[in-house]
Amino acid sequence: MSRPLNFLHLTTFYPPYSFGGDAVQLYRLAHALADGGHHVDVVHCVDSYHLLHPGEPPVAYAEHPNVVRHELRSGFHSISPLLTQQTGRPWLKRKTIAEVLRLRPYDVIHFHNISLLGPEILSIQPAQGKPVKIYTTHEHWLICPTHVLWKFNRAPCEKPECLRCTIQAKRPPQLWRYTGLLGRMAKEVDQFVAPSRFTARMHAERGFPQPVDYLPNFIDRVDDDWRNPTPRPQEAPYFLFVGRLELIKGLQTLIALWDRVPKYDLLVAGIGSYEAELRAQARGNPRIKFFGALTHQKLGALYHHAIACLVPSITYETFGMISVEAFARKTPVVARDLGALPEVVQDSGGGFVYRTDDELLQAMERLASAPALRAEMGQKGYDAFVRLWCREAHLRTYFEYLDRSAERKYGCIPWRQVEVSIQ
Repeated sequence: MSRPLNFLHLTTFYPPYSFGGDAVQLYRLAHALADGGHHVDVVHCVDSYHLLHPGEPPVAYAEHPNVVRHELRSGFHSISPLLTQQTGRPWLKRKTIAEVLRLRPYDVIHFHNISLLGPEILSIQPAQGKPVKIYTTHEHWLICPTHVLWKFNRAPCEKPECLRCTIQAKRPPQLWRYTGLLGRMAKEVDQFVAPSRFTARMHAERGFPQPVDYLPNFIDRVDDDWRNPTPRPQEAPYFLFVGRLELIKGLQTLIALWDRVPKYDLLVAGIGSYEAELRAQARGNPRIKFFGALTHQKLGALYHHAIACLVPSITYETFGMISVEAFARKTPVVARDLGALPEVVQDSGGGFVYRTDDELLQAMERLASAPALRAEMGQKGYDAFVRLWCREAHLRTYFEYLDRSAERKYGCIPWRQVEVSIQ
C-alpha cells in the first residue's frame, strides 16, 4: 500500500511559458499525478521563455490545486539563461531552487528539458527524504547541443560535427560539453527514459554513458471528442497538419506539393518562427488555411473531421505525439518514415508511412477515396492509444520504473507502507 508521494519536476519550459510538446507532456503528467492525490511542484524558467518570446503566452492553461509552479525569474532577465547555457550551471537560479528543495521531503525528482537549467542541476538533493531521480529525454539535448540532431541547418545528423554545427545554428558553443561535466552529473540520475525506442537507441549510438529505457508519452482520454464532436470546421474535405511552424517540422514539403492535391484542403494548426515564410509559400493556394494557435478543444474537432493527419517532419523526432493525438480521435495518420515517427504508426496499424512525395499522395488518396479503410485505420489507432498511450498505461509503467529505481538505490521502496497484522 503506497502513500501519496511528493514530486519535484524541473524543466526549462512549462505551460503557459512554453513552446513545444515536451512542456505539454510534463503538464499532462503533473496533472495526472495530482489527480491521483500526489503533491507536485514544478520549477521552470520564465527568463528562458522570454529569451525566445518577449511577449506573454498566447494560450492559457488551467492550473491544478495540487500542482504548484515555481517560476525562475531574475533581475538579470536574459543573462540568467545565457549564463547557464555557457557554463552548464544554474548560477542565478540557485536561490529559488534551494528554497523549493526545503519545502518538503521529495520522493521523486524528475528532470525534463534542463537545457537552460544546466547539467549541474542533476546533482541537487533535497534537505530531507529519500528521492529517486528520473530523467525523460523529451529531445536530444543530452547528445546534441542544438537539441534536434539537425545538422548544419539542412539535414538530419548522421555523423556528429557538433562545434561547426552549433556555430552554423548561430548558437554560442558550450565549452562545458568538452569537460566531462555531463557525464559526471548523469551518474546522479537513477533512471533515464526515452519516449521512443528510436530515441533510446540514438542515445546509445551517440555515446551517452548511461542506459536509457523506453517509456512512451501519453495523452489523456478524449472520448467525448469523437463521441460528441463539435461541428466540422468547414464542409470541404481536408487533411490536417498540427505542430510548431518550424523548418524541421516539414510543412513546407506539404505546401510544395499541394497543387497536386486539387480535391482537398490542407488545414494548418500551430505557430512558430518559420510561420511568415510558410504563409508566403502558401499564398497562391487558397486551399491551404492557417488557423494559428488553438485550444485542445478546438484542435479535437480539427483532428476528428480530418481525412487524416499528416506528419511530414524532416528531422529525428523523439516521439509521434501528433499521431497519438490523432489516434485518440479515431483519425488515421500519414507520417514520414524518419526518426520515431514510424514506430507509432507501425505499433498501431493506424495509418501509413512514406518516404517520397508520390508515396504520400498515394496514401492520402487511398484514405480519401475509401471511407471504410479510413474508419478501420482510425479504429486501430484508437485501440492502440487506449492500450499504449493513454494516461493509465503511462502511469502504470512510470511507477514501475520508480519502484525498481528505489529498490536498486535503497534496497526498499520508501513510499510503500506495509501493514503488519498483530496476531
